[in-house]
Order: sequence, then C-alpha cells, then structure tokens
Amino acid sequence: MASVSPLVNTPSSAGSPTVEEESKAPPTASGPVPLNTMDSHVNQQQDLQVFTVGFFLAQLLGVLCVALAGAWSGHYLGGFAWQSVPSLQFNYHPLFMVIGLVFLYGDAILVYRVMRNERKKILKLIHAGLHTLAFIFVVVALKAVFDSHNLAANPIPNMYSLHSWLGLAAVVLFSLQFVCGFVSYLFPGVSQYWRAWYLPVHVYFGVVIYVLGIGACLMGITEKLIFSLKSDYKDLPGTAVLGNILGVVLVCFGILIVYLVTTPQFKRQSLPEEENLQLTPHSPIN
Repeated sequence: MASVSPLVNTPSSAGSPTVEEESKAPPTASGPVPLNTMDSHVNQQQDLQVFTVGFFLAQLLGVLCVALAGAWSGHYLGGFAWQSVPSLQFNYHPLFMVIGLVFLYGDAILVYRVMRNERKKILKLIHAGLHTLAFIFVVVALKAVFDSHNLAANPIPNMYSLHSWLGLAAVVLFSLQFVCGFVSYLFPGVSQYWRAWYLPVHVYFGVVIYVLGIGACLMGITEKLIFSLKSDYKDLPGTAVLGNILGVVLVCFGILIVYLVTTPQFKRQSLPEEENLQLTPHSPIN
C-alpha cells in the first residue's frame, strides 16, 4: 500500500473540503466566504472601533489643552494685549503655540487615518490646509514673544534658554517639512519615484517635530512659572497648579496622537481606484 505524504491535504470521507482547504479557497458568488477573509474583516472592524474611540478622546484632550492655555494666559497671566503692552503681548505666545504646534498639527497628521474613505487628493488638501493654519498660529506666536522681549522697557535677551533653542528648532523643522511636503505632493511635475522615496522620511519627521514641539511647550510652561513666581512656585499658587495641569494634559494628548498615527493596524487602506497607482521610477505623474 502506498503511503500518503504528510504535505498533501486529503479530502474527508464525505468528499467535502477540510476546514484548512475551505479557509484557503477563493471567495465565489455562490460559495462560502473564506474563514481567513472573515477573520480579517472582523479584526479591521475592531481596529476601527478602537481608533474611533481614541480619536474622539484625543479631540476632547486637544480642546481641553486649548481651553487650559487660554485660561492660563488670559486670566492667571493677566490677559492679552499687543505691542502697547509687551508683557501682555507675550501671553499670545503660549496660547497660539498650543493651538498651532500641538492641536492643529496633531489633527493634521491624523487626517489620512480619520478620513480613510476620501480620495487622496482631497486628503492632501485638508492635510496641507490644517498645517497652513497651524503655521500661521506659530508665526504669530513667535512675533508675540520676540516683541515682548524687544519692546519691553528693559529689553530681555532672546534665544538664551533651552526652551527657546528647542522651540525654534521645532519651528524651523516644521517650516522645512511644510515646504518639502508641499513641493513633493502638491506641486505638479514631481516624479512618483521621488514621492515614494520621500514619504517615509516625511512621516518620520512629522512625528519627530510633533514630539519636539510638545517638549518645547512643557519647558516653556516651566520657564514661565519659574520666572513669574520665583520662590513662590513651591507653594503651588493657582497659576502654578493650572500650568502644571496644562503640561500633564499636553503629554496625554501627545501620547494619544502618536499612538493613533503610528499603530500599523490603524493605517488607511488604499481605495480600489488607488491600487493601480504603483510608485515606481517610471510611473506616470498623477
């Protein structure tokens, strides 16, 4: 009697396929849906539910960050003014940095995962639009802090603290990232090869700049509290408590955004019409 190889799957005695054969069989119009396809669909739905909950929680934390920054700057630090009162002009700096470099920037890098059923061309425009709005807030924030130093009765030196160094580094990198991203993905005439090569670099530095920006915000909060309260900081007056809470919420918001934007299971899947667009050196330009 000939022996049966263990690498060959034999049908059952009733002539029906085994479970392994059924799971490998391609789906047909009248046949059963493969088990592996069903499992994949269930996993995708579960991942999408987790992402949705995480996204709405992130939005709540983001709005809370902006509200806390507004209350801290508008009430505890004395309110807002422009160049007529340089000390109050400074208060636009923390508020606008939180709005631009943290909240809007965080939402911008989530666009592709949140609006996963939209065409890529639309997503590119929304992504660029949110970054443009964030960049405007960042520029005004820088104007406010430099004016508050230079226009003070006793001018304050610029760019001497670690906060200012890392903060400016984040803004410069953000500016370069903005220009490179615009040229690569919205400017006509750029080859698909370059776009494909630059994409992982663009994604990586997008997260790096975001983390760097939040780190600079935390150092800025601490620096402002120390300069304003001096030895009273240890007594935790209301200004210090709110500033510390703002820092904690910023960290929580940043952690959640980075988790949502880096988890592979949450990645946007290409639409059917995008499957044929191969990013090769000889591909035609979109």
